[in-house]
Amino acid sequence: MAYQSLLKTLQKKDKLSASELKKVERVKKTSVAESLPQLLVKLGLCSELDVADAFVESGQFEKVTADQYPLEMQLPETVSLRFLKNYHVIGLNHTDDDITVALMDPEDQFTINALRLATGKPIIAKVGLLSEIDAALDVQYGEARSKMDKLVDDLAVGEEDLEHLKDLASEAPVIKMVNLIMQRAIETRASDIHIEPFEQALKIRLRVDGVLQEIDAPNVKSTAAVISRIKIMAKLNIAERRLPQDGRIKVQMLGKELDLRVSTIPTMYGESVVIRLLDKENTVLDFAALGFAGRHLQQFIDVLSQPHGIILITGPTGSGKSTTMYAALKQLNTSERKIITVEDPVEYQMEGINQIQAKPQIGLTFASALRSIVRQDPDVIMIGEMRDLETARIAVQSALTGHLVLSTLHTNDAAGGITRLLDMGLEEYLLTSTVNGILAQRLVRKLCPACKEGSIAAPEIVKDLRLQRFAPEGDIVLYKPVGCSACAGMGYRGRLAIIEFLPMTDPIRKLIMAHEEAGAIQKLAIAEGMQTLYENGLVKVIQGITTLEEVMRVTSET
Repeated sequence: MAYQSLLKTLQKKDKLSASELKKVERVKKTSVAESLPQLLVKLGLCSELDVADAFVESGQFEKVTADQYPLEMQLPETVSLRFLKNYHVIGLNHTDDDITVALMDPEDQFTINALRLATGKPIIAKVGLLSEIDAALDVQYGEARSKMDKLVDDLAVGEEDLEHLKDLASEAPVIKMVNLIMQRAIETRASDIHIEPFEQALKIRLRVDGVLQEIDAPNVKSTAAVISRIKIMAKLNIAERRLPQDGRIKVQMLGKELDLRVSTIPTMYGESVVIRLLDKENTVLDFAALGFAGRHLQQFIDVLSQPHGIILITGPTGSGKSTTMYAALKQLNTSERKIITVEDPVEYQMEGINQIQAKPQIGLTFASALRSIVRQDPDVIMIGEMRDLETARIAVQSALTGHLVLSTLHTNDAAGGITRLLDMGLEEYLLTSTVNGILAQRLVRKLCPACKEGSIAAPEIVKDLRLQRFAPEGDIVLYKPVGCSACAGMGYRGRLAIIEFLPMTDPIRKLIMAHEEAGAIQKLAIAEGMQTLYENGLVKVIQGITTLEEVMRVTSET
């Protein structure tokens, strides 16, 4: 079978399994018209981006980005638009000596030979995304503008005309528009989609590795229909625009099963929508992959193995607390343990764990759910967040009666978790007798391993940051982001946690009983060997995993 190099690369990158490959081979026998790369995308086994990146890696082809497609036609009129659309090929550049084109399948010799015969010139092939090639063809051949103008005219609808709006939101152009936004988010590994209406524009931004990036958006006239389409998918009330709403969408796209969490709020110029993408396949619930290593990892596993007590995970919103919590639940999830959670919202659904969605509007709060949970004979209880004294008291009582309790708090460091509970009104003797350990964490972007560049750190930097304590021998090499096709020019790819773990020792318990401040508790913990968030970040910088700038961005210590 052809395309062996492409298939080996996809399998090496875990984008294609052996069973999926057999499926493709069976379908290919009955589908002569479509090439194998097209089938991979059509069957949802790989995304267009996966295929393009695999061609770059396996066949030494250069990838074309969306902004590199010229606006004017580059091929002679002897090559018909119908041919270009059927075979998904577009002209990029022509000279007296040769013609450069972009194809989804740069190894398609039939198309390349046909172009060579039609133009009388050698053909240089590059690889592009099928959707971007088709869109660029519309621009080059003058079809995109008329289509978009017609689409925008169709979508220009008064907000009071709800029935018409509902009809438009269910029609193909709007469905395709919303699907393309979601597809772009999946291909760029975005965690959130932000759809924000303004007076003169509709802005769409994707949060990739914790940083927002703006992408091309539909015309502002389509705002109402696009937002209504998303609300219909999330089973929200499209007539209600005055109040915030929350919903969920389950979709299968680009071969992935996605759980989307949708939140809307009213703004001056319409509803602002944020969609959280929860990709079950790409969610790694493994401590080592999350950034746990060495002493931290062993301490956290030791605390998890204790039969009862409270384990707290602290950090601001977006610091990866939920993912760490689910990784801990995965570790604890055995047939011998009954695990019940109460969350708001339930982010990941896990087999074998009883998960409760809190609904304050009907009285199902964390506290009321917890009272019922303890009568269900659980071994492990997970509370999404300790928000009030009542919830904290029930959690403490549960820990005292032999349950292992996991929960989160919004504090800046591990020691701050203790003072937060005391400030809530929890008695210090209850806190010291139930809390086993507190973990604080932040997320930093990981350097792209394909393009990062290292250089020996300047002596003044080593001295100022005291880096020699983490690498006593030899020169210290610091890495910087560069940008390549593997990381979409960002220089970073993926994130991991930097952490500090404060185990509850007897000296620390004495400080708590004496009502000492968080600073004193932190100082004692460091004296006992605790590595701070900042120090853990510096270790990962020296290891070449992240950059000094990233650690400085998420930690306040200097």
